[in-house]
Amino acid sequence: MCQTHAIADHTATKQANPAVETAATVQTTTGSRRRKLWELEDRAFCPVIGVCLPIPVLRRVVNKTFRGHNVDTDYALHSGAVGQCGSRTPLAEGMQRELEQRYALAIRQAASVKTTEALGHWWNEASQKDLAGPLWAALTHPRCSTDLERQILGEVHMLQHQVGAAQRADLQRLQTLTDHNTTLTRELANAQQRIGQLASEGANRLKMLQDQVLQLRTEVITRDTRLASLQQQLSALEASVPDLACRTKQAADLAQQAKQIQALERALQQAQQDNERNSRVIDIQAAELKRLAPQTDAALTDAASAPLKPVQLEDRAVLCVGGRTASVPQYRDIIESVGARFAHHDGGEEESLTKLDTTLAAADLVICQTGCISHNAYWRVKDHCKRTGKQCLFVENPGTASLKRALSELQHTAVA
Repeated sequence: MCQTHAIADHTATKQANPAVETAATVQTTTGSRRRKLWELEDRAFCPVIGVCLPIPVLRRVVNKTFRGHNVDTDYALHSGAVGQCGSRTPLAEGMQRELEQRYALAIRQAASVKTTEALGHWWNEASQKDLAGPLWAALTHPRCSTDLERQILGEVHMLQHQVGAAQRADLQRLQTLTDHNTTLTRELANAQQRIGQLASEGANRLKMLQDQVLQLRTEVITRDTRLASLQQQLSALEASVPDLACRTKQAADLAQQAKQIQALERALQQAQQDNERNSRVIDIQAAELKRLAPQTDAALTDAASAPLKPVQLEDRAVLCVGGRTASVPQYRDIIESVGARFAHHDGGEEESLTKLDTTLAAADLVICQTGCISHNAYWRVKDHCKRTGKQCLFVENPGTASLKRALSELQHTAVA
């Protein structure tokens, strides 16, 4: 037989046999005996069982009383227990013992109250901190009057309504918080996944850097070992050759001196070449002066200042080698004034010497201005004229007056 049926049977027995009910339902405010559960008014059973005995505790008391396992719903269990409180049944006695044990502290605190008014004040203060213990202690107190009991039950009734409304609001807030928590949990999982990926990438990067550091340390150790070995070898060589440092310094000094000697030799060679070139120029000039010595200075002056009456050189090619570049047009005018064809070569300053050979071959008369040509050009002109028998006039000064004097000398030579 299930516990629900047992509770219902006890309730039916109470209704069929009113004599089973105790006569203590009439409240008294005198004496010191506290009332039992079944001695309370019927309207007190529901709030007492609902507030003072939580469903898990009530289910445990029912299972212990009937020595079974109750499977009723919470509402059915509560309704059956309330129905058993009207008489002194085994379940009512079990609930009485449980209430006395659970709220022994509140019972001892309320025991010091001696009047109904004081009990009401105690209830107002104690119920602000806790509800279950003060409710049981106040309703079973010997000084609890009918009016005070109704007041307490009314407050508990309204409080249960408020608690229900608050619980519904709390459930709504709980649902909202649960949804929000679900969202946050999902975002947290995503964030943790990203953090895990970043941590994995960071770990891989750190491992790679650690491997690189290890490799660099190995290379440094290898280099230091080799350097130490070379230093030992160097120390051994220095020990075997005591004057090695001195010899090394001497070798460096000798290398520096060799460089200086090479530079001096190059400078000496250049000076010798310049000296030889100047000597040849001096010899040429001395020969020309010796050849021109019989002539008087007056004749030279007259020849220089007198109007040019040159020999006619029609259809003859006259080559001027050297001279100033800016005076070339004037050279051309002087040569072409006597009917000759003018040709010019700068003597190796900018034009090649190969072109000089070609120009010499095409010339009938050569005027070489020795002060403005290179050494190689001078010897090429002289050698060519000597081999071919061409007439060559050497002019020291590159001016136009010297060119006119040269043409005058050519005229005197032709007259003679």
